[in-house]
Amino acid sequence: MGIVSFETVVECALPPSRVFKAVVFNFNELLSKAVPHAIKSVEVLQGDGGVGTLRKISFHPGFKFTYIKELVEAIDEEKLTFTYTVTEGDVLEGKVEKVKNDFKVEASPDGNGTILKKMSHYYTIGDHIMDEEEINNGKEQYVGLFKVIEGYLLANPDA
Repeated sequence: MGIVSFETVVECALPPSRVFKAVVFNFNELLSKAVPHAIKSVEVLQGDGGVGTLRKISFHPGFKFTYIKELVEAIDEEKLTFTYTVTEGDVLEGKVEKVKNDFKVEASPDGNGTILKKMSHYYTIGDHIMDEEEINNGKEQYVGLFKVIEGYLLANPDA
């Protein structure tokens, strides 16, 4: 097994506290509303949304994947950090045992938005080596998803 780590950075126009609250505490509800064409359901299998929560995200038939399970490992509201691990699902494609994701939400340098940093750690199976295309696909999927969520939040100020 090997570990492949890479960082993805996304800038957005929303304030850090709103981004953190949306991504950490309102993610289950937000995901279904922001991406209804892809997300069939988000269910909490154990926990209350905090550390130790296990959630299952199911995708609509015909989507590339059917489901993933994620375990919330750490939440620090003061530092605006969040860690979760993808523990199961066809998104791992039999090549990866798990994916640990560390998020950090920061104010942009000009103070008019947020910089969201995600450090991903892919624990590969056997001698699988992630190539540049796999890494770039992971980054692009995350940026695309976050931009859809940002658009939803901008269009729905009460969300």
